[in-house]
Amino acid sequence: MSFPIRSLLLPLAAALSLLAAPHAFAQAPWPNKPMRVIVPYPAGGNSDAIGRFIADKLGAALGQPMVVDNKGGAGATIGAELAARSAGDGYTFMVAPTAVFAITPHLRKVNYQPFTDFVPIAQLTGSYSIATARKEAPFNDIKELVAAARKAPGKYTFGSAGPATATHLAGEMVDNAAGIQMLHVPYKGSAEALSDLMGGRIDMIYDPVSLTQVKAGKVKAIAVLSKKRHPELPDVPTIREQGYDLDTRSWFGLFAPKGTPKAMVERMAAEVEKILATDEARQLLLKMSQYPEYVGPAAFAAQIKGDSTFFKELIVRANIHVE
Repeated sequence: MSFPIRSLLLPLAAALSLLAAPHAFAQAPWPNKPMRVIVPYPAGGNSDAIGRFIADKLGAALGQPMVVDNKGGAGATIGAELAARSAGDGYTFMVAPTAVFAITPHLRKVNYQPFTDFVPIAQLTGSYSIATARKEAPFNDIKELVAAARKAPGKYTFGSAGPATATHLAGEMVDNAAGIQMLHVPYKGSAEALSDLMGGRIDMIYDPVSLTQVKAGKVKAIAVLSKKRHPELPDVPTIREQGYDLDTRSWFGLFAPKGTPKAMVERMAAEVEKILATDEARQLLLKMSQYPEYVGPAAFAAQIKGDSTFFKELIVRANIHVE
């Protein structure tokens, strides 16, 4: 008894298609579902605003929603640890500042490895950090701040976005350079510190987030902690112009968990470069005292290691500690 060849081939073809199905599924185009960006600070500060801008633009470019997940607390280490423990499958990312990678690990125990748990995708911004005082503070420039603080060590306070953040270290750098002693008041994020500054509950912050309130006249800028004057505050001298040669090295970057495929990282970096080249990005970031500064994956990774060495040496030299 004979069987048509076609009748023999059909079951074989069906079996082969079933065997091939997992491979076909694994090769599905990326991304094919919503992604998330972890921001290791509460809503309201620069980290949140930058994270939401990048998430919105990347989501549009990649054709899938990108949702911001705010995980603030413990000087950004809670969110950073969550990102480090996430799968490197191209669906979880993190927007974070200098401190998470180059400062905090030298000041406290962290449950992540900055150079092995993450893949740097791109530097997003550079920063114009602003030394800002409450409106009624008895000083209007760095010279007057130093004179007041020397007369009353420990009386005046400065707030930060949290222990071991760049905004904390900037205050310690000023204290060390000027030979003064101010009391550090840590918050869970920049927005909370700025709110208390406006309310007169602290005397100073060293943070780009204050720009809008400076321009509104609710607080006063006494110096810009960068190499050049802030384009939005052309009458405010830099701290170098006031006699203190400080380098704050502040940036925000986009990261992925380890194991994220190189092709995905490179695609994300390419899209970020396009986004940062737009006038929209420049104008939005300037309102936050930031400016677009794209650095690609390999160069950014090398820069982070250099910044880590810089801040480690600074912390040791200045004898900075976090309780």
